[in-house]
This record gives sequence, structure tokens and C-alpha cells, in this order.
Amino acid sequence: MSVRKYAPVLFLAGALAGTAFGTMPQDQSPKQDMKDAGHETKNAAKDTGRATKNATKKTGHAVKRTTKKAAHKTASKTEEGAHKVKNKTDPN
Repeated sequence: MSVRKYAPVLFLAGALAGTAFGTMPQDQSPKQDMKDAGHETKNAAKDTGRATKNATKKTGHAVKRTTKKAAHKTASKTEEGAHKVKNKTDPN
């Protein structure tokens, strides 16, 4: 039997066995579980609040920009219409 043939299998088995024995689950009390759940809920609420804040800023900026753009376009078209009317009513 050649060791080279089985070396990868032995290495993989050793690595899996090492991780299985290295991470023994620790028993937690229900009280600690509730504390952990509370902290996770708090952090999730903070993350949601930050995301909402950023989305609101981006949306507000986009609305402001679009509104300004529309106002300028309306003003230029109004001015253009006024020039047309003026040109029609001018006596030549």
C-alpha cells in the first residue's frame, strides 16, 4: 500500500476530526440566550435605522434635483412661449 495514495484522504479526515473536537458546544442558560437575543434585536434595529436614514437622504436629494430640473425647464418653456407671443404681436 502506498501512503501517497491515501495521504489526501487521511489529511482531510484529520482536519474534519480536529474541527469536530475543537468546537465543543457550550451550554448557555436561558437567561443568557435572552440577553443575546436582545442585543441582536437592538443591533438589527440600529442597522435598519441607518439604512432608512441613508435611503431617505438619497430619495430627498433625487426629488430636490428633479424638482429643480422641472422648474427650470418650465421657466424656459414659458419664456419661449412669451417670446413667440411677443413676436406675433409686434407690428412690423
